[in-house]
Amino acid sequence: MRLACEDLGSTFIKLGQIISSGHGLFPAELVEEFSACRDAVPAERFETVRRVVEGDLGMPLEAVFIEFDREPVAAASIAQVHRAVLAESFGGPVEVVVKVQRPSIGEVVHTDIEVMAWLAERLVGRIPVAALANPPALVEVFAQSIVEELDFRLEAENMVDVASYLADTDQRAFVVPRPHPDLVTERVLVMERLSGFAFDDVARIEGAGLDTHEIIRSGMIAFLEGCLLHGIFHGDLHGGNLFVRPDGRTALLDHGITGRLTEPKRRAFLRLLLAATVSNPQGQLEALRDLGALPADTDIAAMVVDLGLDRPGVDPTTLERDELVAELNRIVGALMGYGARMPRELLLFAKNLVFLDAAIATLAPDLDLFAEIIHISGYFAENHGSRLAAEVGMRPEDYEVDLTALKGQFGVDPETEQLSYAELLERRELIRRRLG
Repeated sequence: MRLACEDLGSTFIKLGQIISSGHGLFPAELVEEFSACRDAVPAERFETVRRVVEGDLGMPLEAVFIEFDREPVAAASIAQVHRAVLAESFGGPVEVVVKVQRPSIGEVVHTDIEVMAWLAERLVGRIPVAALANPPALVEVFAQSIVEELDFRLEAENMVDVASYLADTDQRAFVVPRPHPDLVTERVLVMERLSGFAFDDVARIEGAGLDTHEIIRSGMIAFLEGCLLHGIFHGDLHGGNLFVRPDGRTALLDHGITGRLTEPKRRAFLRLLLAATVSNPQGQLEALRDLGALPADTDIAAMVVDLGLDRPGVDPTTLERDELVAELNRIVGALMGYGARMPRELLLFAKNLVFLDAAIATLAPDLDLFAEIIHISGYFAENHGSRLAAEVGMRPEDYEVDLTALKGQFGVDPETEQLSYAELLERRELIRRRLG
């Protein structure tokens, strides 16, 4: 028996979702409470903000800004953001936002990393799914990401690079705020002010006459173009980092965490997604190996057999609890036996899919998943087909989405013509209830 779970890549991605959200390791309520607290931190006093800004920019606040709001528009664990207006000597008057780092955050982060490292070593061997995550490696990923977040000069560089790939692909559905290069330091980042509707404010978005389906579709396309063509993507998508502007474009904010793929890994990622759409499990495993999710000497042919990928999938909604648990344990055990791990790039990608998953549920629950797969695949074939085919060594005319196999991977009848996201959620809920 093989559990149908969309595709092999999604098996790893689902594990990444579990790990990145904490489900399976900690109670869901604790994860939600932690996330809420992280984004609801008391603001620093204005005197502290002034001291950081003036210390880093090397001049009085009033020399740079003719207006500077004392109260922040947002305050999170690492920094807070203030509205301001630049002085004429710096290109003003023009509205900007100023991101100011909390002065004590470096010390707090180092303490947190020490605690996490201590805990990670004690999780090894205790929780099966945690072994796939490789807790010590997760701490290393977190440490690397948080160090990047603490240097706003890197964030400004990320903003420029993301904006460049959006321009290169002529992707006009997104806009990235421009940093002011003369006003960027390790702890202060002055950038263009962008605003719009909250990403989950469906009523206002639809009230402005905007197509929520198109917002989701353009988001997926831009996200994949960054990964597949340029090896770069926003690594921390969530509702606070996105605004839907009245003109329909989405403002993409907070580039402190940005995923970057080396050229070999970018090509491996491309092969992973192409192999998934044409239902080639061996190709997916080979790509995952090249991404670092499997050891370099993995016997791919044997792994295909051991995971049951050479057999038709079984609809998980038809299984009883004991059967579901047994099959999941078998899959996790087999992956552990092959030394499977979640590399940083897949973890960041999976974390974004957690958000996109929730965004579809909010903005477009009636989205036809099969139609969207065909549409997005067609977009890439039309706009980037020759380049992508050459990079994976295939002819463009040989590429064809295998919907029959995809339906099998979703665990639905081959005759099923449509599968809305709402229907997929119902299937997930049924599986969740059976697992208890």
